Amino acid sequence: MKSESFSPFAELALAIAPLQLKPGTRLVLAYSGGVDSQVLAAGLAEFAKAHSEFNYLLVHVHHGLSDNADQWQGHCETMAAQYGLPIRVKRVEVKTGARMSLEANAREARYQALSQELTPGDLLLTAHHQDDQLETLLLALKRGLGPKGLAAMGKVQPFAEQAYLVRPLLEVPRPEIEAYAKAQGITHIEDESNQDDRFDRNFLRLEIIPALKARWPAIAQTASRSAQLCAEQQALIDEEVNARLPLMLVKVRHSVKPVLDLNLLSKQPPLWQTQLLRGFISDSGFALPSYAQLKQLLEQLLLAREDAQVEVRLDGMLVRRYRQHLYLSQAKAVATARVGFSLALDGIASGALCWSIDAGEPLYGEHLYGEYVAPGDRGDRICLRLPKTGEQVRLGFNAPGATRCHPHYRSKGRELKKLWQELALPPWERERVVLVYFDDKLVAAVGYWVEKTFVADSDQPGLHFYLK
Repeated sequence: MKSESFSPFAELALAIAPLQLKPGTRLVLAYSGGVDSQVLAAGLAEFAKAHSEFNYLLVHVHHGLSDNADQWQGHCETMAAQYGLPIRVKRVEVKTGARMSLEANAREARYQALSQELTPGDLLLTAHHQDDQLETLLLALKRGLGPKGLAAMGKVQPFAEQAYLVRPLLEVPRPEIEAYAKAQGITHIEDESNQDDRFDRNFLRLEIIPALKARWPAIAQTASRSAQLCAEQQALIDEEVNARLPLMLVKVRHSVKPVLDLNLLSKQPPLWQTQLLRGFISDSGFALPSYAQLKQLLEQLLLAREDAQVEVRLDGMLVRRYRQHLYLSQAKAVATARVGFSLALDGIASGALCWSIDAGEPLYGEHLYGEYVAPGDRGDRICLRLPKTGEQVRLGFNAPGATRCHPHYRSKGRELKKLWQELALPPWERERVVLVYFDDKLVAAVGYWVEKTFVADSDQPGLHFYLK
């Protein structure tokens, strides 16, 4: 047990003190109305009276899964009025269906709703306690997670965009919270679904944890200590990954984000190869695959023959290798080329150019600009000469690989396929390159070259194309 003088006000003040909050910071409580969040709401109300320099909000998520959901909403609104705290109710729809976890989907919907209410600098407060930490640790063990998963929940963690998730009661045993609520006469709701042991957390709470506590009364406290030790170990791993990974990233002209150099990765010890690949995937914004998937992926990336083009789909992530570089992207790219497509041709009389766009151009939301450039404004840009009277300007994609081209930077011409290989442009990126034609003649590959015989003379105006 923590102590006989548990105070949610004191725990809240202690948890946020290291953050050194600025005046005007908003404290947002995830407010279900259950005993845990009700006790923390009482503490927050007391804290608000002592700290008027901050702003406060209770957010109640209405899942609509219980016949009592409207009654719970009314209870929370009544209590918020008594506390003098503003409240906002968020109604969500929880996905249900075969092979879907109602528990996980409800949690995802809840946190998505909460994140919508947060702005940079806000604190999201949740009423997770020491027994919740034990449940989380046991679930992590069931799933076979490593140190990061076994670290369970942190007392203070980054959340959403530039916000923090704070769990002031994380070191407090549930019995203390219940005893405080009873002593203070705090009323709360009882969610009947908490008695349904089909849900993993309820099964642990109802069947397993009581047996563990009967045998080892301090199990929640010692498990919490183990979680903290795992968190410290993971922090050391993350620190080392953050030091090593940037040295293995390469900036290539055809990718907005750096790509991973697999030659450098292969020179790392095997255990660090796994950690660095995890770090690259995580930093790229994708969910981490399972341990088994990660090991298989690493083998395919590092052991395949050098000229093999590896392509693997994992959930929403597409993993591709080209010339010992690793590229990550969304598994399902949405073609949005026709949305927001723009051209700017200043200085050319209206109607002087006839433009046509090939169907299905895969620009993925980038904007193409065609700019008229006067001779004195050219700088070091290589410009395309202006079209002659009667010449039609056309934009297209995916020219045949056998198309003969003579880029301005080469002394001789070469087939298009060979030029892409010279530029180390991955096959899937080649279809995104905007090609400019005068009539049926390919005269420029935007971002790469202008056909040598179509380069504007230094004393003549020209056209400059670029993506932005």
